[in-house]
Amino acid sequence: MTAPTPAYTRAARLPELLQQRIVILDGAMGTMIQRHKLTEADFRGERLKDHPKDLKGNNDLLVLTRPDVIGEIHRQYLAAGADLIETNTFGANRVAQDDYELGALSYEMNVAAARLARQCCDEFSTPEKPRFVAGAIGPTPKTASISPDVNDPGARNTSFDELREAYKEQARGLLDGGADLFLIETIFDTLNAKAAIFAVDELMEETGERLPVIISGTVTDASGRILSGQTVGAFWNSVRHARPIAIGLNCALGATLMRPYVEELSKIAGDTFISCYPNAGLPNPMSDTGFDETPDITGRLVEEFAQAGFLNIAGGCCGTTPDHIRAIAERVGKYQPRCRHAAPFTSLIGA
Repeated sequence: MTAPTPAYTRAARLPELLQQRIVILDGAMGTMIQRHKLTEADFRGERLKDHPKDLKGNNDLLVLTRPDVIGEIHRQYLAAGADLIETNTFGANRVAQDDYELGALSYEMNVAAARLARQCCDEFSTPEKPRFVAGAIGPTPKTASISPDVNDPGARNTSFDELREAYKEQARGLLDGGADLFLIETIFDTLNAKAAIFAVDELMEETGERLPVIISGTVTDASGRILSGQTVGAFWNSVRHARPIAIGLNCALGATLMRPYVEELSKIAGDTFISCYPNAGLPNPMSDTGFDETPDITGRLVEEFAQAGFLNIAGGCCGTTPDHIRAIAERVGKYQPRCRHAAPFTSLIGA
């Protein structure tokens, strides 16, 4: 027997939309930021001009120092057809920001990022096509399950409690800034993900808010396992207690190599929706975006997932651009979304 869907206090229309059509997530933020060729001064701004650490590459900081750039990127994805816009907060947690000696700014970054995405979504939302802010919660650069020292398998450079506290601070900032849902993404260590799940559940219990949660893992090689060793099936069974609105995969291998694992999730996760936002193929340093696939190629590959009946949410990860998202939206829009508890392979809308 399936547990009842929680009564969401935000994004209340999202479950209905996921049953009506395939919902579109945006694409890569880092790829688009690179196009702006920002300097160290852009990342620092006036506020951090004397900061002792180099800050170039700390993309999360740009919501404070160059919000115009981040807002422009959000609007490009919204114009391309995205329904869900990720906040620019992949690494805006205290654990990651401590590498730049900016951990104290974590909460502020998340509030600013969510407010900026909220403003952009509100500009594009209509009654027929509402837009939602997905509060992006990345994996952190530390892992709770794997030793950083090959000579000491028991060593750890973080703990569950440290991660939980960092994630809760981040989630509170996203909530206070106006996020509609939480996206716990690019999971390479399920124990890290469990800390994030615990943190957002604790926050929602305290605040009385109930937001949808999407959980997205990343398969790191052709063995079909995440970095901490779990198969896709084991990963799902480790996090299904969170009752996410969707479970899926992103990043890593690109759509072609990701296909069997998305198919497996679509079969075993019958009580939730399925998301997939792959890289634009495998990395290629010679390419303008750092990845090989053109919008047409990525769009065609993701369309095949939709045709096979695997998808409820589709978007792009590393190397994708608004043109990739536009191509995905146009191609998958022809197909019915995956039905929970239904067999794969669906028909064209109106067929």
